[in-house]
Amino acid sequence: MTPWHTCEAVLSETFHVLPQYAAPTLAGLLERQAVLVSFDLTLNLEAVLAFMRKYADLPIDLADACLVRMTEVLADPIVLTTDMHFRSYRRHSRLVVPCVMPHH
Repeated sequence: MTPWHTCEAVLSETFHVLPQYAAPTLAGLLERQAVLVSFDLTLNLEAVLAFMRKYADLPIDLADACLVRMTEVLADPIVLTTDMHFRSYRRHSRLVVPCVMPHH
């Protein structure tokens, strides 16, 4: 099984919202390298800030903008999210961000 790729902003949000008893599970995924931090904000800062300006009315946060940028630079990207705003975001200016969302 290939690892999932993410960014530090997403991990920060995830650890913040996870119940205390679930945090060790995410930590274990990181330790086993089933989840990898594979995004360098410094190298992608201009594009990330551009997404934040473009979608400021939705709202978009740093984690969302990083994920949208990741879909532009990684091969065969799929975003796992519960955030319905991802249906409105566009990568490469016009392409839908490929997402898997739970059914409501």
